[in-house]
Amino acid sequence: MSLVKFSHTIFAMPFAIIGFFLGVEHYALNYVVFVLIILCMIFARNSAMAFNRFIDRKYDILNPRTATREIPAGAISPFKALIFVIFNSMLFIVTTFFINKLVFLLSPVALFVVLFYSYTKRFTALCHFVLGIGLSLAPIGAYLSVTGEFALLPVLFSCIVLLWVSGFDIIYALQDYDFDKSEHLNSIPVMLGKTKARFLSIVLHCLVVIILIFTGIIWDFGILFWIGATIFSGLLAYQHSLVRADDLSKIGLAFGTTNGIASVIFCIFVVSDLILS
Repeated sequence: MSLVKFSHTIFAMPFAIIGFFLGVEHYALNYVVFVLIILCMIFARNSAMAFNRFIDRKYDILNPRTATREIPAGAISPFKALIFVIFNSMLFIVTTFFINKLVFLLSPVALFVVLFYSYTKRFTALCHFVLGIGLSLAPIGAYLSVTGEFALLPVLFSCIVLLWVSGFDIIYALQDYDFDKSEHLNSIPVMLGKTKARFLSIVLHCLVVIILIFTGIIWDFGILFWIGATIFSGLLAYQHSLVRADDLSKIGLAFGTTNGIASVIFCIFVVSDLILS
């Protein structure tokens, strides 16, 4: 549980639940599919995070912030971590088989994206956006699980996740600025500097708010959606108030707590709006 930071599943899981209920609006409620979606989210998260820890172990042991992680600390061996990745990857693909054919055929693509992220810091500063793409598959994947077809609305929610996650991951990367620079690893803070990286993060989260407003107007959501969107947007602004380029002491509160609360609250209000409308 600690190796894969299971608590961070709360970032994407609420959006998968939103994607499920977007699909249920047009199809019958299927509790079996809902459980299978939750399992897919767990298996994908386990695979991606354990693979990240396995791939980055040589850097983690050198970085004072990450040296106490399970693999560099010797609590879990690299071999066992890799076996864990393979086992969860297989479970992910097998689970999609019981959902529908389209999701099953796309499962290797989704798995590739979430695993590929772990390599990106070695060659591109756009690694934050690759992480965002990986998590943004949650709402569209859940919608496909219910309907078996693509639609614009879940794609918009995926865009929200992409920009939201990319933005807060840039903030998170600020704390490794010196280490990444010394080890020639790529990130937006290394490429642009801390101040410009923070500004880009703010721009990305402003785009999130714009897409939220567009989505709410075009699809005629009710008051509950707007309450959830307002709280979500407010928490995005709040996390930026916690972090400065010269003061990263509250980055844990900004990254983990605030974003986790934001996604759960937004999910509750959006799903309630969908059910009650």
